[in-house]
Amino acid sequence: MEKMQAAIDEEKAQEMAKRVMNAEFTLDDLKEQLQMIRNLGPLENILKMIPGIGSKIKDLKVDEKQFIKIEAIINSMTPEERANPHIINGSRKRRIARGSGTTVVDVNRLLKQYKEMKKMMKKMKKSGKMKLPFNMPNLPF
Repeated sequence: MEKMQAAIDEEKAQEMAKRVMNAEFTLDDLKEQLQMIRNLGPLENILKMIPGIGSKIKDLKVDEKQFIKIEAIINSMTPEERANPHIINGSRKRRIARGSGTTVVDVNRLLKQYKEMKKMMKKMKKSGKMKLPFNMPNLPF
């Protein structure tokens, strides 16, 4: 817990929670969350510290390179695209893929995961529950 508190800026975390609760989650927010997670250290070690989860994920391997790939894709987008991903069409996807050194498939996968996360957050807001459900969308790790 101390390690997490040291790595996460409390003010940023509260602002992020507010944006999530209001369904205003953008790709910039996703990038910030990924950076916070990466600052905590290897994700496998973090997950092992969580009570009740650590013993169940003995053989979990997290590909930290996926975080870098996602960040590169998001960084290759314009500020407008990060705020409004629905405007990203085929030619924009090709430009983003070229700029990030990835493929259009990778860009599509990220956009699909983002869309699923956003949909899940809206459902949680409507139900009044802001706890994480077990059926989270497939994330890249």
